[in-house]
Amino acid sequence: MARRLKLGMVGGGQGAFIGAVHRIAARLDDCFEVVAGALSSDPQRAQASAAQANIARSYADWREMARAESARDDGIDAVAIVTPNHLHAPVATAFLEAGIHVICDKPLAVSLAEGQALARLAREKQRLFALTHTYSGYPMVRHARELIEAGELGDVRVVQVEYAQDWLAEPIEQSGTNRQAVWRTDPTRSGPAGCLGDIGTHAYHLAGFISGMLPAELAADVNTFVPGRRLDDHVQAMLRYANGARGMLWASQVASGAENALRLRVYGTRAGLAFDQEAPNELGFTPLGGAAQRLTRGRVKGAAAAHATRVPPGHPEGYLEAFAQLYKDAALQIEALDAGQPLPPESRFLTTVDDGVEGLRFIDAMLASSAAGGQWRAI
Repeated sequence: MARRLKLGMVGGGQGAFIGAVHRIAARLDDCFEVVAGALSSDPQRAQASAAQANIARSYADWREMARAESARDDGIDAVAIVTPNHLHAPVATAFLEAGIHVICDKPLAVSLAEGQALARLAREKQRLFALTHTYSGYPMVRHARELIEAGELGDVRVVQVEYAQDWLAEPIEQSGTNRQAVWRTDPTRSGPAGCLGDIGTHAYHLAGFISGMLPAELAADVNTFVPGRRLDDHVQAMLRYANGARGMLWASQVASGAENALRLRVYGTRAGLAFDQEAPNELGFTPLGGAAQRLTRGRVKGAAAAHATRVPPGHPEGYLEAFAQLYKDAALQIEALDAGQPLPPESRFLTTVDDGVEGLRFIDAMLASSAAGGQWRAI
């Protein structure tokens, strides 16, 4: 890195889990310094949040922030958007229009049309639009992708992915005390998908990221178990791929006893692999007819894993480091774009606005299929 980039943030004020995660991740590799923020729609809370996070410039409104920062000689290079879903598109549009790179939480937007418009605008402005699909930052996830790209599994036949949590197993949004639960179950702020948009898109992206394939069609069941809840809390689908492979996906936020159980298995004609997000420093690999192998971060020889590894073997890396890897790759690409240079090949696994558009296609297909009684729908 030639210099430390200046980062702004919209959302993520006091009491917001993901804002602090973004700030830690941005600083971890000394790629970014967080210097500005519109951390809350309430001006007093925004100022207090900025002071608590040691952010120098606090704004009462993100529109004002986009205008002011683009006019400064020392203005921000990029903005991190960590608001509820319904604000992703308008906030990102304002900063792209101001010529500022964007790093945004997923899902990209609340509709496919919004997402496609953002992708067009990012290309028109020649600005980076990174999407924080965190789990793609793990070294062993990137190693799994390289194994498949190298043909170590042979032809992929089966893709199985699941993401189970239990934090919405009870109607906690109805008490009004859990702000995350309140907005994530509110269709005016979360969009048309609940669990589907929140963690279903993570499962879908991880399956595609590692396997190198997106399904051509799916048959879905989108369900709400908790009475009175306005959005889904459990989804499942069968997947068909263009090469003849088959898959299954399920995501649930009412799976009692589950913490953050994102798991993936891929089986090919020559071998199979397995990844468990709750044990991210390991990857299972088993050749057909051979012994099961436990591959560990820091010992595998792939370039992608090495680029995403910070500490020696046996010293665990986890969620914050995976998040930081996205910021590291984003910084590499921002520097290249600003200098008019080709994107660094080591940053090629950064997830972008195009991944977000595919996630929104997936949401649309899931909702349409479920509404039609589980009929197969093209994606």
